[in-house]
Amino acid sequence: MCPETPPAAPPEPVPAREVPSTDDIARALRRIAHEVVERNKGAEDVVLLGIPSRGVELARRLGELIAEIEGREVPVGSLDVTMYRDDLRARPTRTPHQTHFPPSGVDDRVVVLVDDVLYSGRTVRAALDALSDYGRPRAVRLAVLVDRGHRELPIRADHVGKNLPTSHAERVTVRLTGHDDVPDTVTISGGGQR
Repeated sequence: MCPETPPAAPPEPVPAREVPSTDDIARALRRIAHEVVERNKGAEDVVLLGIPSRGVELARRLGELIAEIEGREVPVGSLDVTMYRDDLRARPTRTPHQTHFPPSGVDDRVVVLVDDVLYSGRTVRAALDALSDYGRPRAVRLAVLVDRGHRELPIRADHVGKNLPTSHAERVTVRLTGHDDVPDTVTISGGGQR
């Protein structure tokens, strides 16, 4: 008779790893700001709209950086997408955030949607639906701090701080000083064994 094989031990969780560093995040935002200015040949008609929650802080920072580059203020606002999400039936409703548009509005402007992580593309689709209720921009562009892949919709970012290939099992978490009161970090956690 063969001895029973003991059950396999569950895989050890992989500790969260930080990528990119705080300095990398600052450099990525500066590069995105320069790309926005270059692509639009200035910032005269640009409006930055952050997608809550951390996209709002990123939009504010990009606005400051573009103002440094151009020597002029760039309108910054926020666009809540909670009620436009396609997963409202599957998930409990989140508390809606405030939508705040600059006085200049969005009609005939170049709107840059700003978010922290691009994953399936569904949040961006919801943002496009929400934006259409507020006006008709000349163009809509997307700037993200992290693109982690795994798109479910045909959406891509125009400006990306860092491409981070991940598995579906991993989780990307962004923490920002102006939002979370901790140093800027991007961490990847989960995913089973190393």
